Amino acid sequence: MSEKSEEFLRVMLDFIPSLESEYRNSIENNGELLETVIIEDVLMPEILKLLSEDSNVELLSHIFDYFEEVCNSEDNYLLNIFSVTVLEILGNDRAILEVAQKYMGPKTKQLQVQADVDLGRIN
Repeated sequence: MSEKSEEFLRVMLDFIPSLESEYRNSIENNGELLETVIIEDVLMPEILKLLSEDSNVELLSHIFDYFEEVCNSEDNYLLNIFSVTVLEILGNDRAILEVAQKYMGPKTKQLQVQADVDLGRIN
């Protein structure tokens, strides 16, 4: 795990501190910190819920501003994990993606489209 991916998880828990217990449980249940598992099973369900409700605009704006920072990172390890978890999951539901796009910066949008292309969702 890279230092940047550790920082990503810490920042996300700062945004959504209610997930701390679930985060700790994931580490305990898996015997180690598995970034993709935590992102997919702990963070993203909450982010998808926030997007489906689209009511906590301030929190979503902060999260997606941070996502834009991540997308502009030069840490290839973090970018890869972010793309195959966060961005692919956002593309799983077109209605959710439409809401998410309101909050996305240009680089996040670009990488999300690339994730869809890589998965064969779009040409």
